[in-house]
Formats: sequence, structure tokens, C-alpha cells
Amino acid sequence: MRFVSPFLKRAVYPCLAGGGYFRSLKRSGLAVITYHGVVPRSYLRIDSGLDGTLVDTEMFRRQLRLLKSNYNVISPDEMFSWCRRECELPPRAVLLTCDDGLRNNLTEMLPVLRQEKLRCLFFITGASAGDVSRMLWYEELLLLLLQAPAGAFRVSTDNFEFAAELGSGERRRRLWWNLVENLSRLDVHSRQLFLDRVHACVEPVTSPEFREKIYPQALNWLGLMTRTEVRQLAAAGMTIGAHTCSHAVMSRQPPELARQEIEESRERLESMLNRRIWAFAYPFGQRDTVSPEVISMAREAGFAAAFMNVGGGLGAELPRFSIPRVHVNADMGLAEFEAHVSGFYGGLQRTFGRAAANPLTVDFNSECTDPLGEPVSKQKMA
Repeated sequence: MRFVSPFLKRAVYPCLAGGGYFRSLKRSGLAVITYHGVVPRSYLRIDSGLDGTLVDTEMFRRQLRLLKSNYNVISPDEMFSWCRRECELPPRAVLLTCDDGLRNNLTEMLPVLRQEKLRCLFFITGASAGDVSRMLWYEELLLLLLQAPAGAFRVSTDNFEFAAELGSGERRRRLWWNLVENLSRLDVHSRQLFLDRVHACVEPVTSPEFREKIYPQALNWLGLMTRTEVRQLAAAGMTIGAHTCSHAVMSRQPPELARQEIEESRERLESMLNRRIWAFAYPFGQRDTVSPEVISMAREAGFAAAFMNVGGGLGAELPRFSIPRVHVNADMGLAEFEAHVSGFYGGLQRTFGRAAANPLTVDFNSECTDPLGEPVSKQKMA
């Protein structure tokens, strides 16, 4: 599929979309879509690994209008009722979600949602319970590593040390992800101490352009909402879900730390908003970043549903605590977007054996009891 993808993107998807094929598919179920943010067309991209998930405002609007014209966009409240088995969902149902709680969700994304009269489920980290905006630690780390001079690089704290040779951008991204996985094993304080040391090493030798333009732009568009801004988003009719306290790789965390991240994030948000937080999204949400143990923790924490970040589209299985989603990124065209939402892309993967049943979800379809006191089983869909 890797080598076929460019051909699919540039030729197959546009042809099928133009002929109305995706809209003729009769797949039932629910397609959950996840965004990370919206930026104006004038935004200057820094790096695909850093801002490649931020969608152009006009493309976002076009995607929403396509969904309104050809699918049934449901509200988070309808999703919650379905989780409680109080209703069935309409045919070709679509739910909008957005992860991380970046400030652009309020300044750029919310106005478009309001204009289109749609509601979205926003997953917010506990880091947004404060009064000062800051970037997510792993994004700030990538930004700094990309700006550090080439050559030997070493940073150490009392309980963690990193030493490597910084070369190409691709090598830096690999080193960065290795760092993210290892730093996820540490508590928030230890992680922040390491990031502060990276700042101390990199900032004195960065270019004036980085200090005056690149870093301020990153902080502006990738900065997290403050508690006041989260409250504004909720007051505008949007639904808030939990996304852990610090957005670490949960499968790499000690069990007690992972459980704390889940439970404390919900407590912080409920205290801040004075309302029930019923939905949870796993950070990163890939099959290698979420373990069966972590899924059990989300269920035991009292959530009604929890969401992955892969495998979405109509026709996909919908295990309540690992619901798949369509992940939208900046270079996804309208035809490719509909190929994912309609389930065509997922069907291709299943046909060619590239999307076997998620082993994380198998044990959660029949034998467990959910927080509402009912068996978790396959749920009836219209």
C-alpha cells in the first residue's frame, strides 16, 4: 500500500470521488474524524512532523460541507446517548473530534464550526488547566532538536541522559521519537527538567530567525489553550473530553503513572468545567502506543467511550474503548478525505490484509462491564 498510495491520492481517489462512487457505498456504522487544529492559508509551515496535522481553514470548511451534504454529522451528545444504548445512529453517521486542545481550536476552528452549525468533541490535556499557554512537551522538543546545530549533542539530568550525533532532519526525527518514548517513562516533573536543559543548550546557538519568527509562530499556533479558553470553548456549545495530563506514550509508562494520567486528567477537567467528562482519547492513539492494560484503565476510570487515532471510516468495528478514527492531516485532499470517511480506504486495507483486527480490542467486545453497568458487546447500528 505504501507504494500505491501516491497513485491512489493523485488518480484513483479523484476519479472515484468525481463519479460519486464513495457516496454510493452502502457501508453502515460510524466514521469518527479527528483533527488537531486549523490554520489560515497564510500560515508558514515549519516541519511536517510538527505542524503537518494542522489543516488549512478553507479545506476544513470544504470538508465540513462535504460531510453535511452527503453524510449525517451527529453531535457529541448523540454519541454519548448511543454509548448509553439510548438511541440508534442514523445511516452514514459521522462524528467530529479534535485532539490536544491547541489555542487555534478556539480562534480558527470554532468560528468555522459555528458558521456551519456543527459541534465537535474536543479532547483536552490536563496541561490546559493552567493560566499560561505553552506547547506540548514533545512538540517543543522536536522544534528544538530541528534547530540545534549539527554535530555532537548531549543533555543530561539526574535520572536521564541523551547523547547523539545530530545530522539530517530525518535522523533528528527518529532520535526525537526515541526520546519521546523514553521520556514517557518519567514523571511530568522529570520530563520538564530535561526539556529545560534542552532549551538551555539550544537557545543560545539558534538563529535570529528562530528566536524572532519561528519560535513565536510555533507558540502562537501550537500553544495549548488556558483554562479560561477551554471554558470559552465549552460555553460555545462544544463538548470537552480528556486526553491525559501530559500526552505521553502510555504504552511506555509504568502502570501507576498511566493510571494517574487518565484519572487525574478527568478530575482536572471536571473540576474546571463543573460537568461530566465522558469521553477519552489515547495520546498518539496508534496500536503500538496503546496497550490492552491502558484500555482497561480507561474503562475502569469511568469513561463511556475511548478513542484511538487509526482505522476509522464507515464499516469499521466499533469497540467502545478503542473506537477507531480517521486522522486528517494537512496534505489530505478532499477526495482522499472522502475515501477514508466512506470506508473505501479501510476496505482496501482489509482486502489486502493490511488492517487485521486490532488485537487491543478483541477482549473488550463481550466479557467486560462498562462504567454504565452494561456488558460491552456489539451495538446495534442503523
